[in-house]
Amino acid sequence: MSEQRDRTSDEAIYQAVRTAIVDHRLRPGDRLPEDTLGQTFGVSRTSIRKVLQRLSIDRLVVQRPRRGAEVNRPTARQAADVFANRRLLECGSIPAVVRHFTPEHHRDLHALVQREQAARRAGDRSAAIKHSADFHTQLMAVTDNELTRAFVEQLSSLSSLIIAVYGTHQSIGCDCGEHDELLRLLEAGAVEQAERWMDHHLREIEASLEFADAPREAPDFSTLFDDSEIAS
Repeated sequence: MSEQRDRTSDEAIYQAVRTAIVDHRLRPGDRLPEDTLGQTFGVSRTSIRKVLQRLSIDRLVVQRPRRGAEVNRPTARQAADVFANRRLLECGSIPAVVRHFTPEHHRDLHALVQREQAARRAGDRSAAIKHSADFHTQLMAVTDNELTRAFVEQLSSLSSLIIAVYGTHQSIGCDCGEHDELLRLLEAGAVEQAERWMDHHLREIEASLEFADAPREAPDFSTLFDDSEIAS
């Protein structure tokens, strides 16, 4: 029973830290000390180490010699690789998306688009980036191919980190194309046009990135996480 509680706790902490990274409350380059996180969550450093190892597999965290773990800060080369793989997977999956596309899919994806647009209007950049990533992941779920969906989810999470650091207003704005445009093409069964739209969309986001460093203070873990984030 105790082992089950430990697994539940580790999973809850993993989800809490992962969400904080994807939501940009923990930013690329932020250090993740095992002792401080252990105190924050009330668990051992061993538990935190397991969580950080999982996040390293997801490539959301990197382990630095003599520095410990920190939120991944992708390089320009890594960003290019991420977007190249996204184009390969997402453009190549459009025919499968069209084959499986239903009115229910359109409804759910349109709801995400509305949330993304509302976040942009409100000036909530982090939420807009998150909703955009969710749109792409949910779109790949339409293919009924779990591996494709999982790969795109991981790449979208990395893209969110990249855009959070290097993105401009164009990276999440209409200059890169509204997702509603894609939904109209999918609904019409316009495979080739939808493929071209996705390719252009992803290339425009990548082209909008500006690779410059910006200073950031260390995060305060005691205020970053509350009890609700690790409730089992």
